[in-house]
Parts: sequence; C-alpha cells; structure tokens
Amino acid sequence: MDRRAFIGTLTGGLLAAPLAAGAQQAAKIYRIGLILTGTPTETGHLIKALSDGLRELGYVEGRNVVFEKRFAEGRQERLPPLAAELVQLRVDVLVTGSNQVIAAVKRATATIPVVMAVSRDPVGAKFIASLARPGANITGLANDTAPEIIGKNLALLKEAVPRVARVAYLWNPVPPGADTSKNVVESAARNLGVGFQSVEVRARNEFESAFAAMVRERANGVVVAQDPVTLGSRGQVVQLAARSRLPAVYGLREFTEAGGLMSYGPNIADQFRRAATYVDKILKGAKPGDLPIEQPTKFELIINLKTAKALGLTIPPSLLQRADQVIE
Repeated sequence: MDRRAFIGTLTGGLLAAPLAAGAQQAAKIYRIGLILTGTPTETGHLIKALSDGLRELGYVEGRNVVFEKRFAEGRQERLPPLAAELVQLRVDVLVTGSNQVIAAVKRATATIPVVMAVSRDPVGAKFIASLARPGANITGLANDTAPEIIGKNLALLKEAVPRVARVAYLWNPVPPGADTSKNVVESAARNLGVGFQSVEVRARNEFESAFAAMVRERANGVVVAQDPVTLGSRGQVVQLAARSRLPAVYGLREFTEAGGLMSYGPNIADQFRRAATYVDKILKGAKPGDLPIEQPTKFELIINLKTAKALGLTIPPSLLQRADQVIE
C-alpha cells in the first residue's frame, strides 16, 4: 500500500469510528419498569400520559425504549412480587404510582433508580430524606408534600353543603403515612364543629359494608382519601355515595368525572407526564437522590352540577366561581 492509500484508509477509519460509536449509542434501548395497583383499563390514561411525556423527549416505545408494565389489579399483596420481578429484569428505571408501590419497590431495591409519579407526604412516609435532596435512589413528584391539604377537602365540602354535621372519612390504613392524613381530617372536622367517623377499606369488596356503616352512623358527608383502592373502584364508590344520598368530596378529578359531587387536588395524569422528565434526566446520568421532588403548583377544584342537582343541593355561587371546571 502506497503512502496516499494508507493515509486515506487511516482517515476513513478515524471518521468512521465516531459514526459507528454514535450509531451504537443511538441503538441503545432503555427498559422502563412501571408498576400500578389498578388494571390496565383503570390506569390507561396514566400510562398514556407517561408515554406521551417520554415521546416529547425523544423516547419512542419499540425504538429506543421498552416498557415492562406490571399491574396488581387491585390486590395489594401482589405488589412485592411484582417489584421483585422488575428488579430481577434489571430495568434502567422504575416508575411507581402510589405509596403502596413505592414501599414495595423501596424494599426490593436500593440501587435501581425509582421515579415516583405519585406520592403522598413522601418525607413523612420515610421514602426520602428531604424534598430538596431526596437521597438514595428515589425521586419524583408528590401529590401533596404534607397531609394538611386533605383538610382543605373537608372545608370545601362544608362550604358546598353547610348542613354537613357528621363526616365519614373513607380511607385505606395500609399505605405508609395514611394515619397522618386521617388525623388531619379528624382535626379539621373538630375545628369546623363537625362530627367524625373513620371508615376503613383495605380491598375492593369492602365498599358496600363501608357505606352501610356510614348510613348506620348517620354521616351526612364523605371525604374520600386518595388511594389506589378507591381510585380503582371510583365508579362503585360514586354510585354508592349517590345511592346513600351522601355528598362526597374526592382528592382526584377522576371521581368527579365518574359522577362524584366535587374534587380538589392535583391532576395525576399531568404528574405522570411530568415524571417523564425525571426518567430522561436519570437515563442521561443524573443521580435520583440529587433531583429535588417536584411539588404540585395547582390544585384543581372540579364540581359536578348534575350530581348536585340529583342530590337536591344548590352549590353556592361563590364556590362555583372559584371552580376550575364545572360539569353540567
């Protein structure tokens, strides 16, 4: 080989090397684990929101990202084995959807990055060290950073229905931090001069007896806790509240859209979309423990006037004016 040919070959090789490296890097397919407590149908809008958020950042399913989706389908006891299964698959990032899931994942791994799309009082639940510096392998978003926000739900219900004199709090005592939220609602009821009844549900087959207990104890209002057990059964919960003639306030808009009276809280579909930004940063090398927790900047007040009319209620105009959406 003469000198000119040798230089040409060498130059071509040097130019090709970075191109080959770039092609190899572009061919990287990331594996994202996703665990949700509901069924694919119940949580489909949340999965779509996460997928849309990732697509906006250049991650397309089947091209450079693959989802490993796992669903507990309302059975909380399935969460630990599902978490262990995804850890064994060595996914690049785990995305979680509730305190129950976070607790299961936290026990399963201390190394795989975890993004909380939804969490309640994550510091109080001992998932993270602080909002500014979560530490360890967990970061993401919080529905509310402190449980006091649920006391606002009761205040709004009392404003909408002044005759409420005894409120039932429908909640699942299993998730970390759930007791704190219950205590907040009980304190808010005391401050408002409203009687308080704690009604626990741990599974989807307990709602009939739960509402029967409310009627028996003469509750005339209900605060429904944010929880996958209630969210996954939102249609049944809303129907039972209507059948029992009980005005109810919920923490998520999904209930009001299903026919509930009113809701006040963050938009969790939007939080799943925002979770994609955390996934992107982690895949690009950021440490989850260094990424601050994102707090909701807006809480939506949704009122269903059709349900109000069915219950014989007249919502005060001042409250309607403050609503972000009124369903008529």
